[in-house]
Amino acid sequence: MAWAVLLLGLWLWGRDLMDGVAAQLATTGDVAAAGRPLGRQAPPHAHAPVTAATTARPVRITIDALGVRGAAITGRGLDGDGMLTPPPYASPEPVGWYADGPQPGEAGAALLVAGAGADRAPDAQRTVFHRLPRLKPGDRVDIQRADGSTARFTVEDIQLHDRHRFDPRKAYAAHDRRRSELRLITDDGSRDRDPGRHGGNAATVTVVSAYLTSYQQPPHAGAH
Repeated sequence: MAWAVLLLGLWLWGRDLMDGVAAQLATTGDVAAAGRPLGRQAPPHAHAPVTAATTARPVRITIDALGVRGAAITGRGLDGDGMLTPPPYASPEPVGWYADGPQPGEAGAALLVAGAGADRAPDAQRTVFHRLPRLKPGDRVDIQRADGSTARFTVEDIQLHDRHRFDPRKAYAAHDRRRSELRLITDDGSRDRDPGRHGGNAATVTVVSAYLTSYQQPPHAGAH
């Protein structure tokens, strides 16, 4: 008889415990992804790359988290070290895109660069990427393309590299060639800086990695 009472008590205790867990899940609304902390959203799924089109070069970039809205983009190339060269500081198109690589939205990693402006006069206006290291995983980057479409990317990684040990081929490479990826790159302006000068601050290159999570077709798409 005593054993029966004990077993009944254990059963009732276990039922109350499970009811409490279920109530907590219902309160948070987060019941997916086993092993993920409650309340933390899963990263968005990758959108399939879009078909390559010569009329879809990137023309403007918007990063709401940094207050960058509609900054103009121009084609750029690589220097002798394999680094993507940013536009001149006075350029009306402050962001450079590696024109010999993928367009944002296509499969592979599209490269965008802007100088950080660290070596310029203190009262000079900073460039659009000077706060790039402040981005966080989950932040969004919108690329407006010449055909009127918009490719939205979600940040997944931010890396700071020692400028003197930076390997652009490794940093620029796609994490997954089946995805459409984006690299936002800024050199702190210290290309020729002596590591022992400027208070011991090492020259750094910031590389933000993002991947395509949504695509808005051009306004005329599907029109008859």
